[in-house]
Amino acid sequence: MLKILKYSFFDLMRSRWSYVYFAFYLLLGVVLLFLNNDLSKAIITLMNIIIILVPLIGTVFGVMYYYNSKEFTELLLAQPLKRSSIFLGQYLGVALSLSMSLILGLGIPFVIYGLFKSNAIWDFSLLLLIGGFLSLIFTALAFNITLSNDNKIKGVGYAILLWLFLAIIYDGIFLMSLILLEAYPLDKLSLAGTMLNPIDLSRILILLKLDISALLGYTGAVFKQFFGTGLGLIVSFLMLITWVAAPLARIIYVCKRKDF
Repeated sequence: MLKILKYSFFDLMRSRWSYVYFAFYLLLGVVLLFLNNDLSKAIITLMNIIIILVPLIGTVFGVMYYYNSKEFTELLLAQPLKRSSIFLGQYLGVALSLSMSLILGLGIPFVIYGLFKSNAIWDFSLLLLIGGFLSLIFTALAFNITLSNDNKIKGVGYAILLWLFLAIIYDGIFLMSLILLEAYPLDKLSLAGTMLNPIDLSRILILLKLDISALLGYTGAVFKQFFGTGLGLIVSFLMLITWVAAPLARIIYVCKRKDF
């Protein structure tokens, strides 16, 4: 698996799109830090971009890499190698290359700015950690989609639909549910609904870390009461780990039974 991971990783790192992805975050970090005097506002802006862009890039890169390397994958399948090692190696290669582009692209301007001399290092570290989790989660979801759909057009369509649902449509459905059920206690429903969407969960964690949950009103108070505690943070990160582990388990299950 390590050899396949290494090959996939360096194959993507040689791609011009990896450099474009890295350069985008590098430029974004420089602009936000050196043209904005308020570090908290810069981190909030980065959060809004990362929460939407990282899942999209992870999904698209994962889908396109699988379909573009399909012939090479079939060649590997003909060798005496474990199927799980092949697909997990490819998945880790894609996810880690995307995570590294994000971390280096944002990390370099923050180091130059002198962020590590301020208390904002913890907010920034959480931002990068969540960005890494989102890359791992949506790349795994993309591999699940491609393993279930041999047709490239369908695979790309389902991937974009998944991103649209979790990034935009889910919030609308969730908000309508809260409005329709406003006569009932909504504390547990709000927490459960947030846990079931990694994008919403990531957003809430960053907002609470920046201590601006008051902007969320009553819902923000509920979130702060739970997510703001040590137990809440542990449960939240366990949910993010589950969002990574569950798609990986399905990748292993499907690849062992799929007829290639």
